[in-house]
Amino acid sequence: MASSYFFSLPIITFFVLFLLPVPPSAATSPETKSPPENEELFTHLQKLTKPAIKTIQSPDGDVIDCVPSHLQPAFDHPKLKGTKLLDSPEMPGGDVFSGEVEVGDEVQRWRISGEVCPEGTIAVRRATESDVLRASSIRSFGRKPAAVIRRDSTGGGHEHAVGYANGDWYGAKASLGVWTPAVSTATEFSLSQIWVISGSFNGDLNTIEAGWQVNPQLYGDSSPRFFTYWTTDSYQETGCYNLLCSGFVQTTNKIAIGAAISPTSIYGREQFDITLLVWKDPKHGHWWLQFGSGLLVGYWPSSLFSHLAQSANMVQFGGEIFNSRSSPFHTATQMGSGHFAGEGFRRSAYFRNLQVVDSGNSLIPLYNLRVLADHQTCYDIRAGVNRAWGNYFYYGGPGRNLRCP
Repeated sequence: MASSYFFSLPIITFFVLFLLPVPPSAATSPETKSPPENEELFTHLQKLTKPAIKTIQSPDGDVIDCVPSHLQPAFDHPKLKGTKLLDSPEMPGGDVFSGEVEVGDEVQRWRISGEVCPEGTIAVRRATESDVLRASSIRSFGRKPAAVIRRDSTGGGHEHAVGYANGDWYGAKASLGVWTPAVSTATEFSLSQIWVISGSFNGDLNTIEAGWQVNPQLYGDSSPRFFTYWTTDSYQETGCYNLLCSGFVQTTNKIAIGAAISPTSIYGREQFDITLLVWKDPKHGHWWLQFGSGLLVGYWPSSLFSHLAQSANMVQFGGEIFNSRSSPFHTATQMGSGHFAGEGFRRSAYFRNLQVVDSGNSLIPLYNLRVLADHQTCYDIRAGVNRAWGNYFYYGGPGRNLRCP
């Protein structure tokens, strides 16, 4: 479901932008024994690195493994062992906004050469030893920092500028601009995403999440990367980013979850956005993810969830940063473009064409949108409605500034 395109003023016009397993270390041979502290790391990487029939080297240093679909990490999950890939889901009906195009080779950096994984495989960004070692622990690798999550204030350093709507929902869709916000420290991140939520914020929260993020600790660089996330217990024990634990079932060979998005928006110039749709397939009850106008990325099986096994009671769109509070001042980690919502098009980050999926599997405009910014002097949000963008909002900010010390 990947769509990407550029805008130009004053009239918005869209242009199409549109195995090799890790070799065994000598330390594992019968003659030598790896240090105990490395055995857990080696075992974890072996679990994540599946046999590939082709490997693609990305110009940004990523290694993309083309893994046979039936060998992907998802099927290591106890609830998914022995299951098979599903047929295509029943797509939601309703409005399709102009500008949603097929995925081109330029949508991710590893596709720039024109190479793609063969049919019958999925594209997997290989996790490296360096990736794991940047995490605070092997156990925490691939997980969001746990926190008390609230919608009316920050929790554990997480700060938001979001639009949300309560109701009985079966999916959400939006187009979101892609930027490269500056992140102050390696332990902080900045992201823009869609959340599909059910349960309470007191410990049994179920979420499905998809968007882009800049996360130096997870990826080792400052590039915006396409990501997914899920949890069934408020980020405490379950779920992870991308394919870094079993659960999400990928079905595409054209997109690598966790790989860098290219191009990105430029302040005052071209704007680039992606369209994401998450919805519950009425045929099988699983939650599917589409990138752009028609690329099915994969699905979260309903058996992973408790509350989301039925429907969502909230959808949410917007930005989030993690403030590590490593200094007495507010972090200078940027959200969105790093500029406040009031600067508008070509300068502020945006979400446009906000929609939800109703119980009849139809996309409908999201009219009851509410907006919230945890710290309005650090990051803010402004919503509106027009014919070209439907329901939309601008959001973001620089973090530390004269009004956000």
